[in-house]
Amino acid sequence: MSNNILLSVEKPARYMGGEMGTVADREGALRFVLAFPDVYEIGMSHLGLQVLYGVLKGVPWVMPERAYAPWPDLEESLRAEAKPLVTLEAGTPLAQADILGFTLQYELSYTNILNMLDLSGIPLLACDRPEGYPLVIAGGPCAYNPEPLADFFDAFLIGDGEEAVIELADCVRAAKEQGIAKAELLERLARIEGVYVPSLFEVNYHDDGRIAAIAPRKEWYQSVRRRFVADLETAYYPTSPIVPFLKTVHDRVSVEISRGCTRGCRFCQAGYIYRPVRERSPERVFSIMEEALHNTGYDEISLLSLSTGDYGCLTPLLKGLMDRYSAQKKAVSLPSMRVGSLSDEMAEEIRRVRKTGFTLAPEAGSERLRSVINKGITEQALLENAASVYRNGWRLIKLYFMIGLPTETMEDVDGIVELSREVKRQGKFAGNGGDVNVSVSSFVPKPHTPFQWEPQISETEIVEKQRYLRDALKKKKLIMKWQDASLSGMEGVFARGDRRLAKLLIEAHRLGCRFDGWWEHFDRLKWAQAFENCGIDPTFYLRRRELDEVLPWDHIDCGVTKSFLLKEREASLIGAATPDCRFDRCTGCGVCDFKEIKLRLNEPVPFDTYASQAMVPEPTEDAQRIRIRFEKVGRMRFLSHLEMLTLFTRAVGRSGIPIRFSQGFHPHPKFSFATALSVGIESYAEYMDFEVDAGYTAAQLQQALNATLPEGVRVLEADEIDLRAPALSVIMDKVRYRVTLPEELAVDLEAKAAAFLALESSPVKREKKGKATEFDLRHELAELKVEGRALEMVAGRGKLVEFVGAILGVPNDALKEARLEKLEVIFKP
Repeated sequence: MSNNILLSVEKPARYMGGEMGTVADREGALRFVLAFPDVYEIGMSHLGLQVLYGVLKGVPWVMPERAYAPWPDLEESLRAEAKPLVTLEAGTPLAQADILGFTLQYELSYTNILNMLDLSGIPLLACDRPEGYPLVIAGGPCAYNPEPLADFFDAFLIGDGEEAVIELADCVRAAKEQGIAKAELLERLARIEGVYVPSLFEVNYHDDGRIAAIAPRKEWYQSVRRRFVADLETAYYPTSPIVPFLKTVHDRVSVEISRGCTRGCRFCQAGYIYRPVRERSPERVFSIMEEALHNTGYDEISLLSLSTGDYGCLTPLLKGLMDRYSAQKKAVSLPSMRVGSLSDEMAEEIRRVRKTGFTLAPEAGSERLRSVINKGITEQALLENAASVYRNGWRLIKLYFMIGLPTETMEDVDGIVELSREVKRQGKFAGNGGDVNVSVSSFVPKPHTPFQWEPQISETEIVEKQRYLRDALKKKKLIMKWQDASLSGMEGVFARGDRRLAKLLIEAHRLGCRFDGWWEHFDRLKWAQAFENCGIDPTFYLRRRELDEVLPWDHIDCGVTKSFLLKEREASLIGAATPDCRFDRCTGCGVCDFKEIKLRLNEPVPFDTYASQAMVPEPTEDAQRIRIRFEKVGRMRFLSHLEMLTLFTRAVGRSGIPIRFSQGFHPHPKFSFATALSVGIESYAEYMDFEVDAGYTAAQLQQALNATLPEGVRVLEADEIDLRAPALSVIMDKVRYRVTLPEELAVDLEAKAAAFLALESSPVKREKKGKATEFDLRHELAELKVEGRALEMVAGRGKLVEFVGAILGVPNDALKEARLEKLEVIFKP
């Protein structure tokens, strides 16, 4: 993208590409664009996208590329300049891709999908896209009810994608080589296990709006069974993932230690659509972790699973990880832990580096309601877990609850308050005190769960319960977080919606709906207008479904049988428990064939099985200080000061430099920049100081950094300096710059420069956080000369664009196409 666009947005690093782990352009390869319908920081935290990118990266005839939903500032610029949305890797317009694959993580991102298509010049409806447009596909958890999006997509991939994505790409490549028509390609795709082609099904409706039938157009294509990766042990895993330049939501190495959960919580869609449980061996986890940490430089490890605490060898695995990495100041974090799965040994291991936060999810406030949802935990177990957490030094526990669950009463809601208070009291009993944050979401019935037939409570009832809880928790000095009731209502509409919602999405997009999952962007009035304009009643989709009713997703087979879900629903009404088949008998859910598709579990092992004597280098008594000069050119000029800090933190982590760390709760590597460089300026004179172990030379540091820094950042000089030498910010005096102007601005430069030099003063005033500062640009300018279309100057305080704007008499925004260079730093004698 051009300078003027990236310099006009809040975070250019979202769109500049060039991250470590990405692929250089492969001319002539099949262009497979992975599109995420949310902002970069969210999309880059999604492990599934990293996995698929890594799989495609390993296929030489595929060019994997990425695109994310542009934030409103970039969208405005793209539309103003009539430019299409392009990929980060090669700047490919999305309309020129061969395959455009969207990840469906959240129902409230659907308008972003339409917006990305629209910005790319791709017709929204699949039936309006003739030959020549990319094949538009989607996958992810929301694809288990693809019907609200069926009119927009050519195909959906249902289930695990690691293997299927290659088959799909190969099918498209063959179709291109053979020149076959799109209709024939879609039939070929439909024969790949897990691929759903919506145009090969016809949906009919009763007069009352319910679905009458979902009729296949091909005799051989009656339903679509999800795709399974049978064994995680041999499945691909990205050990050289893309490493972002900016901070993302999950900024760490994430390793999926198991997939699937059979606890059987009746509200949880993931617990049904990802069965059976397949665990990676601890040995494989160690191997992945070692490679990933070396290739990324992250300082935090996250062990991912739907139920991490149920991993068969979790405590021995944690022991082994901490033995290996605690000396390197690398922390381990766990996602929400199931109550009862935390042991004192586990807590002790986690806290060896730093405590990364602790979350428990009781879901419901009463024993009765937890029995209804088959949560399988007791209040006593929850309190014992909380006490263990507080005893081991944590000060904050986050609790997750839901309101609106089937059969819920106000007594159950009161139970949330009482249980939260009791958890907080455990901190007092532990002698350290403790805080509790209570997060309350609203129950949304999801497809392929025993509660898929249940109604969703109204927005009015959600708001009433939220207000009640907020007031009651406040009296107990507890903090509550909740989701906007309107967002929950919208999620419920699309979670169990049908094809008729396509016209609603088109209308909402036309009205300007974007980023609906972000409360600051969600516009309930626009959505209300869209519903009215389309004649759609949202309560129709939130209602109770009859047990014999045809559901919009009935032709999508997640593996769990409908008869099992009905049996679970009946069990919920009497609060009967269904055991976890990992620890009890098979429950007969229908997923396993007991040959390829089956439980794959690790046998429990003793606590110290993976213990190791960490190779901790002997600390030197003296430190060594090294000063470097480096360049920041090309696309790297768009990185902010904080993003450069992240870049060097990762580089130090990857290179094995014996960096010194600060003391305290969150140790940081000891390096410091001279000054912050404004975004958009190329520089050949950036300076940093590093504090390393004595004996590590400047030449070693320079070589180690240059081996791991991305293109555009390179260490030019490195020198050892006295440990007590003044800081860079103290000894810097002035800076030499060069500004090369576009022709339209390079008019009468000599005269304008002379006029500015003739001024006695040129005051400039800045305001930041309510405080105003004023200084004189003319007094700060030491030298100024003109060479062709370039201005070269030596200046002290002040931003470069402020000087140039004052000399030329133009606003700062007019300089977006100028080339700005920092040539030299002049130090005090």
